[in-house]
Amino acid sequence: MSNEAATAPTAAAAPAPEPLPHGIGVSLPSEDARAKTEGTFPYAADLWAEGLLWAAVLRSPHPHARVLSIDTSHAREMPGVRAVLTHEDVPGTPLHGRGRADRPVFASEVVRHHGEPLAAVAADHPDTARMAAAAVIVEYEVLDPVTDPEQAFEAEPLHPDGNLIRHIPLRHGDPDAVGEVVVEGLYRIGRQDPAPIGAEAGLAVPRPDGGVELYLASTDPHADRDAAAACYGLPPDQVKIVVTGVPGATADREDQGFQLPLGLLALRTGCPVKLAATREESFLGHVHRHPTLLRYRHHADAEGRLVKVEAQILLDAGAYADTSAEALAAAVSFACGPYVVPHAFIEGWAVRTNNPPSGHVRGEGAMQVCAAYEAQMDKLAKKLGVDPAELRLRNVLATGDVLPTGQTVTCPAPVAELLQAVRDFPLPPLPKDTPADEWLLPGGPEGAGEPGAIRRGVGYGLGMVHMLGAEGADEVSTATVKVQDGVATVLCAAVETGQGFSTLARQIVQETLGVEEVHVAPVDTDQPPAGAGSRSRHTWVSGGAVERAAKMVRTQLLQPLAHKFGMSTELLQITDGKITSYDGVLSTTVAEALDGKELWATAQCRPHPTEPLDAFGQGDAFVGLAFCAIRAVVDVDIELGSVRVVELALAQDVGRVLNPAQLAARIEAGVTQGVGVALTENLRTARGVVRHPDLTGYALPTALDVPDIKIVKLVEERDVVAPFGAKSVSAVPVVTSPAAVASAVRAATGRPVNRLPIRPQAAVVTS
Repeated sequence: MSNEAATAPTAAAAPAPEPLPHGIGVSLPSEDARAKTEGTFPYAADLWAEGLLWAAVLRSPHPHARVLSIDTSHAREMPGVRAVLTHEDVPGTPLHGRGRADRPVFASEVVRHHGEPLAAVAADHPDTARMAAAAVIVEYEVLDPVTDPEQAFEAEPLHPDGNLIRHIPLRHGDPDAVGEVVVEGLYRIGRQDPAPIGAEAGLAVPRPDGGVELYLASTDPHADRDAAAACYGLPPDQVKIVVTGVPGATADREDQGFQLPLGLLALRTGCPVKLAATREESFLGHVHRHPTLLRYRHHADAEGRLVKVEAQILLDAGAYADTSAEALAAAVSFACGPYVVPHAFIEGWAVRTNNPPSGHVRGEGAMQVCAAYEAQMDKLAKKLGVDPAELRLRNVLATGDVLPTGQTVTCPAPVAELLQAVRDFPLPPLPKDTPADEWLLPGGPEGAGEPGAIRRGVGYGLGMVHMLGAEGADEVSTATVKVQDGVATVLCAAVETGQGFSTLARQIVQETLGVEEVHVAPVDTDQPPAGAGSRSRHTWVSGGAVERAAKMVRTQLLQPLAHKFGMSTELLQITDGKITSYDGVLSTTVAEALDGKELWATAQCRPHPTEPLDAFGQGDAFVGLAFCAIRAVVDVDIELGSVRVVELALAQDVGRVLNPAQLAARIEAGVTQGVGVALTENLRTARGVVRHPDLTGYALPTALDVPDIKIVKLVEERDVVAPFGAKSVSAVPVVTSPAAVASAVRAATGRPVNRLPIRPQAAVVTS
């Protein structure tokens, strides 16, 4: 009898479960996605503490006024009020600001914009706090506001630092160069609000050592801590910021003007203090996109090749400087767009007015000029009788070309490939003239338009943005990776603002170490700084730090095995949780190699340095660039001026796709934000006073306004200086889509469309 026949039959062993996909290139979901969708994720507005007091802030009803007196006696006498603070109660530095510290915590002698804080109250009930704030009596001498940025040059100084924040005169090439064809234009861009899903909120808790802890949705906790410590007159180690859930961030999410009064009230009362801003306070308190006035003159030869671009760019910074100097640098540097321009002469200014403060909003500076230079390209194509896409192809930038700042483009710049991809993508079908499809008409089924008045237009936009900080900004981030009991933990003060850093950090560690379970620790200022969460810097700088720390841990893990088998660690690889050697002699699992060990490493990432623009706007100011092409298809009711965006086809150079689902979501979100800029979003003011500071008067795009977004092509040409080769994803669609929509409306109507958002009267065609 054979051995096989003698063996008793046994049940077939169940196959081992397939490991879950993980690592770079996988659509790994966010750890907190379920909690956020179910409404159980804790945001700052949800926080609570024993003995909690509530804060309220008194804000100026005037955009410009002299403060003659502030009487807090009535507020202090109200039952339940524990503290009332004004400028006299700031023990440390009374000024703060993102880019420049020129903004008072509380106005004292003069108010410079509608909604500027004058006093803060802490009370045992939120209604009591609001009534007490309203009971503070302020005597004003109302002054004429300066609301036209062109008038700021001649107006009396609105601030001790003057009205001019920065002037950049860019000079590149021959000033006497002229083209055979010249087109000119004047353009205006409105004031977009970041409109966060959740209004600003925070909790301040006093500490036994005389310090304070702030629980905030901060996007730059260490900078906010330093500003708070200076304001409170405390050393930085006595102020701690703990980052709570960030409910969306397309700008500096938590404005310092909301944070600073919280800690002052907690220190004064010795009790935890919570502030939850109303939507009106949110609109009045945080910064907005810079309203911009742009004058352009383009010169081209008879074939449509650009010869010279002349431009004047005026940014309305509002009352305070914030990041206006940086926004102006981007606007001036990218004023010619992703095109080869041998001669460029650009004048750029950022000035103070009594309008609401402007600051960092995704794509600042670059978005405004993109709308203008793309309008100029449409004008030039029309004057020459050339197809708009073909004209652009004759001028597009490529790797090795030189920007008007004198910097050579060394990163991948596949602009022509992107434009060709969207140009050649099939156009959407025309809508059927049936009652069932009336909702597809501009204005929807309740609109008064007629199908016969609808005109379809196709337009193009090419945009570019810079990544990371610019002009000598020291970009650095630190990360620690720990592995214990088969579980990895990432400690990095890079705030998850919705850009996907936490998910990326998990993917990096999974791919590098083969450890499936990876957690990202909550962020606070006890960790080393990682910088602000803007311009895709955390993907690059913080992701780079995580990768370096993970590689150091990998070496620690593999070194004993390599030594045992007499080989270098470079001859070992980790795949799907297994460690193997190049020759197959070694094969073990990561879990076996760890065997109870605790491994950890800390690393930094610091990209190559940049330099400030010189007196003529020249210099290697940017670490890297990202590009995007969008073709917009719109339907316009030429009698009513209403516009429906039918489709936006997009091609973008992304360097490398790190998380496909996350990347698509970021692109779609950026495009949607740009549609808001193009059609609906404009925080309107009347002589400096914000009108309708709410989500009824401020029209955000809804789900019904979002067009069909087609991601036609993602060019994965890796940027060799960037970790993983990845590029910025979400900012450049915001920059490009408003220009593309405006271009399509021009094509449909023949009107110039020189203002964003597009007003109905700009799209009406009269016979």
